Amino acid sequence: MLYIRRHAKTLASSCTNLTQKRTYVDVYMKWKRDPYFDNIEHILRSSQLKSVIGLKNCIVQDPNRCIPISAISKKTRQFDVSTKIAQFLRKFPSIFEEFVGPEYNLPWFRLTPEATELDKQERIVYETYAEDLRDRLKKLILMSKDNVLPLSIVQGMKWYLGLPDDYLQFPEMNLDSSFRFVDMEDGVKGLAVDYNGDKVLSVLQKNAMKKRGRRGELDLEEIEFPLFPSKGCRLRVKIEDWLKEFQKLPYVSPYDDYSCLDPSSDVAEKRVVGFLHELLCLFVEHSAERKNLLCLKKHFGLPQKVHKAFERHPQIFYLSMKNKTCTAILREPYRDKASVETHPVLAVRKKYIQLMKNSELILKSRRNRFGFRDEGIVEKDLDLDFEG
Repeated sequence: MLYIRRHAKTLASSCTNLTQKRTYVDVYMKWKRDPYFDNIEHILRSSQLKSVIGLKNCIVQDPNRCIPISAISKKTRQFDVSTKIAQFLRKFPSIFEEFVGPEYNLPWFRLTPEATELDKQERIVYETYAEDLRDRLKKLILMSKDNVLPLSIVQGMKWYLGLPDDYLQFPEMNLDSSFRFVDMEDGVKGLAVDYNGDKVLSVLQKNAMKKRGRRGELDLEEIEFPLFPSKGCRLRVKIEDWLKEFQKLPYVSPYDDYSCLDPSSDVAEKRVVGFLHELLCLFVEHSAERKNLLCLKKHFGLPQKVHKAFERHPQIFYLSMKNKTCTAILREPYRDKASVETHPVLAVRKKYIQLMKNSELILKSRRNRFGFRDEGIVEKDLDLDFEG
């Protein structure tokens, strides 16, 4: 259920012909669980999969394509693993194969044949869709205030954009001439884009053009957000009236200049919602942990409480509370699959998840064969011997 406080505030802007109003400030939503979005497997397992692929890449990059546990045992933070590295690797016997090394009987790890083959498929995807991945990064930067982002922000968005771990280490191979590395304030290194091509259209604008069956410039007044309410969700009459008016507001593309917008206006709020919509469209799973998006505020002109946009617009976004975190999910790609292009990396990630599920079956079979208690003691002793 949504609750509303209404404030009347009319604003005039000298640099736009639009009348900017603020009629909807505080919206409170009683969170309603949606089992469909809470159980999208590639979103549920995304965080764990990121750690798996990070460790997989570490093994593949070694000349011998195998590593001793001592090489990674102290890097739990780097790979975002909450347990000991050895314990984590042993959770996935269909991906990581353990064997005794040549010296001191240390445990070593290499990829299984299935994981090795999947790694090859993953690299083929990166090569085949290099231009698509580059365009997604370019669009992210073009949405920023000055078409430049700190490298730390780009690094933090790599997983969501579907870029390989070493993407920025090979700029000659991965980036085109429109990209350039720059020095930002306070000695921060950044990545900028120089773009003088055709106007960049958002997903919403492209879909509007398709529906209207015509080409050319779009009237900003004509863009509305597709709404996908959860079953049984009913809005109060006042909120329904506000939502209708909100939809009629001018749509400001995240690629357009927004400097003339009053930050407290409804038009500015619609611009923020449009930015979040476009951002999640660029991502592999069309979702992201909400806390990981807070670092974007400064560089994309977002309000201090940008996270509230997800709560104020539950028919556009869904907030999942699974895995002890809050994940923002764009509803549209899952309710209208033709509206947003599927990310080319998603298919291979799903294959890794299948290997993770196969690992669960292998471990279950082992427990049934040898008994859970015995296996637990052996694993604990190995961890103490080689990671202490």
